[in-house]
Amino acid sequence: MTAADPESLFRDGNRHLEAGDIRHAEACLREALRLAPGFAAAWSNLGYLLDQRGEAGEAEACYRRALALDPLLAQTHLNLGALLASQNRFPAAEVAYSQALLADPRATAAWSNLGVLYACMKREDEAEQCYRQALELDPNHAKARFNLSYLLLRQGRFGEGWACFEARDGHAPLAARMTCPRWQGEPLAGKSLLILYEGGHGDMIQFSRYIPTLKARGAASITLLCHPALKTLLATLEGLDDAVAFDAEPPAKEWDYWVPLLSLPYLGKTRLEAIPAAIPYLRPDAERVARWSPLLPREGMRVGLIWKGSPRHENDADRSLPALDLLAPLGQVPGVSFVSLQKGAGESEAAQPPEGLRLADLGSRMADFADAAAIVAGLDLVISVDTAMAHLAGALGKPCWLLLPDYKTDWRWLTGRSDSPWYPGALRLFRQTNRGDWPTVAAAARAALEDLARQWALRHPQGRLVQ
Repeated sequence: MTAADPESLFRDGNRHLEAGDIRHAEACLREALRLAPGFAAAWSNLGYLLDQRGEAGEAEACYRRALALDPLLAQTHLNLGALLASQNRFPAAEVAYSQALLADPRATAAWSNLGVLYACMKREDEAEQCYRQALELDPNHAKARFNLSYLLLRQGRFGEGWACFEARDGHAPLAARMTCPRWQGEPLAGKSLLILYEGGHGDMIQFSRYIPTLKARGAASITLLCHPALKTLLATLEGLDDAVAFDAEPPAKEWDYWVPLLSLPYLGKTRLEAIPAAIPYLRPDAERVARWSPLLPREGMRVGLIWKGSPRHENDADRSLPALDLLAPLGQVPGVSFVSLQKGAGESEAAQPPEGLRLADLGSRMADFADAAAIVAGLDLVISVDTAMAHLAGALGKPCWLLLPDYKTDWRWLTGRSDSPWYPGALRLFRQTNRGDWPTVAAAARAALEDLARQWALRHPQGRLVQ
C-alpha cells in the first residue's frame, strides 16, 4: 500500500483530526477523495471537520454525499441531525436522527439527541421516552441522564430530576485537584466544607442560598470558591466563613469535605413545595449604597433595565433582546425613571437610548456584583432578561420582572408559571408565547408598569423624598 493509497490517506487524516491538526487532516481527506470519489467514510469525516470549523453549508453537502454513497452510516446521520438542529431545521433534523436509529437502533447518542430535539419542539413526552430508551440501552450514558434532568426539573419533578442532574461533569477538572473526600450528605457537625463554583454568576447567586442550611447542620466552617465579581457580594451570606475568588490563591488549609455547589439541592432533597426560599439572603453593603445613591434618578419610580446576557450562553440569541429599542415603549409610562444595569454586551446602547427612554447609565460604571447590589437596593423594580441580574434582584428581595423566551426557556423557571418559587413574592415572569415575539412581551410589561406606576404615585403623593 503506497503513501498515496486512499485508505492510508484516510487513516492519516483521522490521526491529524484527533490531534487537532485541521490543516493536514483536511489535506489528507481531500486527497483521498480525489483518488477515490466514492469513499463514503472520507466524505463523512471531511463533513465533520468542516462542521467543527463552522462551515455548515459545505459540511452538510459532505454529509449528504457520504449518505448517498452509504445510507447505513449511522454516525453520519447523527452528525447531520446535530448540524440541522443547530440551525433550527427541526423537521429535517428529526428525519436525520430517525435514519441514524434505522441504521443502528442501539445508538444511544441518537436517542439522546432526538430527545433534545423533541424537548426543543416542546414534545416533552416523546423527549422523555427517547432519554429513557438511551438509558435503558446504556445506564451510564451521562448526556442522556443530564438531558433528562432538564426536562424533569422544568416540570417540577425534582426528586428524580436532581438525581439525574448529578450526571453533569463541568466541575471535574476542579474535583481532580481535591485531596479530601467529596461530601455525600454525611453529618457536618464540627466539619469544614469547601464548596466549588459551578455555572455562571446567576447559578452561584441562586444556589448559594443553601449555605445557611449547611451551617444549620453544624458545619464548623464553610468556604465558597466563586467568580471574582461575586466575592464581595457573597461574603454577605449568612453562614459563609470565607468567599475565595477562583483566580486567587486558595487558603493554605485542608477541608474535611468538598462539594459542587449545584449538588446541594440533591443532597438537601429539595422538592418543589419546599425550596429554601427565605429572601433576602444577600445584602448590599451600606457604604456602597451611600456611594451610589446620589447617582440614582431623583424623580418618580426607579426601574432598572437589563436587556442582554452573556453572548457565550448557549441560548443567548433567544434569551437576550436584539436591541434596547424593544423596551422603548416603557419610556412612555409617566412617572418612571430608568437606570441601566447593563454590563458587557449591550452596554454601549445605554449611552444612546431610544428616544423617550430616560436612562441613567450606571451599568458601565459597576465594578462587580456588590456595586450592582448597592444600585438595586435604591430601585423600586428591576426588569431583566434571563441573566444573573434577575437572580441578584430576587436574592435581595427586590421586585423583578423577568422577560423569558419561548424557545428553550431555562428549566429553573418551570413551565407555564408567572411566578417563581425560587424567589417568592419578588419575581414576576413575562413569557413569550411565540418564538422571538419580544414586542408582545414588552407591551405586557408596559401595561403592568403603567398600573404599578399609578400605585406608586398614590403612595408617594409628594414625589420621591431624596435624602
